[in-house]
Amino acid sequence: MNWEQLLSLRRQGDTSKRLRIEQDDTRLGFEVDYDRIIFSSAFRSLQDKTQVIPLSKTDFVHTRLTHSLEVSVVGRSIGRLVGKKIIEKHPHLKEVHGFQANDFGAIVAAASLAHDIGNPPFGHSGEKAIGEYFSIGKGQQYKDQLSDKEWQDLIDFEGNANGFSVLTASRPGIEGGLRISYATLGAFMKYPKESLPKKPTQNIADKKYGFFQSDKKFFEDVALELGMISNKNGNDIGFERHPLAYLVEAADDICYTIIDFEDGINLGLVSEDFALEYLIKLVKDSIDTSKYKTLTTKEDRISYLRALAIGSLINDAVKVFIENEDAILQGRFPFALTDKSKYKVQMDDIIKLSVKNIYQSREVIEKEIVGYQIIQTLLDKFITAFNNKFDGNSSNYDKLLLKMLPEKFLEDKDDLYKRLLHICHYVSLLTDGNALELYETINGRKTS
Repeated sequence: MNWEQLLSLRRQGDTSKRLRIEQDDTRLGFEVDYDRIIFSSAFRSLQDKTQVIPLSKTDFVHTRLTHSLEVSVVGRSIGRLVGKKIIEKHPHLKEVHGFQANDFGAIVAAASLAHDIGNPPFGHSGEKAIGEYFSIGKGQQYKDQLSDKEWQDLIDFEGNANGFSVLTASRPGIEGGLRISYATLGAFMKYPKESLPKKPTQNIADKKYGFFQSDKKFFEDVALELGMISNKNGNDIGFERHPLAYLVEAADDICYTIIDFEDGINLGLVSEDFALEYLIKLVKDSIDTSKYKTLTTKEDRISYLRALAIGSLINDAVKVFIENEDAILQGRFPFALTDKSKYKVQMDDIIKLSVKNIYQSREVIEKEIVGYQIIQTLLDKFITAFNNKFDGNSSNYDKLLLKMLPEKFLEDKDDLYKRLLHICHYVSLLTDGNALELYETINGRKTS
């Protein structure tokens, strides 16, 4: 792979090239990507979607929106630091093509901002609830009518693939979705493969999948435009990662490791003594002990350590990327950057403690159970009504139910797979609160 292609400013539907050297630096195309994402309704819905604690009303607990903003800030820093070193190593990128170090930061920031945009309500259990509706729930009835890959898309419903669809899917009058630049889409695509074969290798790029069958053609177009390396044979589609996808992943890994841990401490799920023991290992080279001793509240002490820890991990991620740039460009780096971090043991320890004390806390488990019931009920009711409408045998209840759908979801679909995915897409874009409210209405618990 080469950086000139990987930094493509092309957008879906373009008929001519967009050259970096001709860009207006006050309105750079990669920064336009950021703006389009942040003004989208799908991004706004993240303000009421779970990051750690579903349906939490505690003001200091992160939502998907605050998490995404934080990941974008960390991603911008990583991208700019990497960009500075890449431009120094490959000066023609600036001298001939006009690329700047901050372009890397803008791409990574935009892709990081969007990294959770396809996640369903109620956290990762939302993905599992959708998948299990089809694999072991009422949705099993549709299996024989779908191809193997279409079925796998549903039973392993994936927020990353859903996010690609949110960013790129066309609807009448809106061609190409948000029309994000191909470079940003490439950085967004952490798992550039289809749902089958499932985990064919230990390569980090094969861990999950990144697009639905309905988006396959455009996904291929993006990958080929960027010069990404194909790594699958026959009718299977998959690619080695766009190099900047490693930076988006690193930004996400850093934020959820450190900031979810901070949430757990502030919630009282992790003791401050534990926090000090775990975080001090990340910041021992940068901590100002005298300053630390002046901090009188737990929140300020943890906030200070969190900031230092993120700084340490940013610099380490940049170092790992630059040391392995050649292998990454050749498609020969099957790891996450944090896998090769000098802080890997410390990060693993924090994650292990977070899983035990935060992600598997009773409050989280209870609310995820509620989320399962809500999501599977909504899927069943709307899929039944949508299919009955297509078959021409809608009941009055079906007609009333479909009136609850937003206008953009009333578009008819002439294919069963697309109808099922369409309703999954609708449910996935609901906020936690909206899903709960809709569930209560359907079950007759809300009359006004």
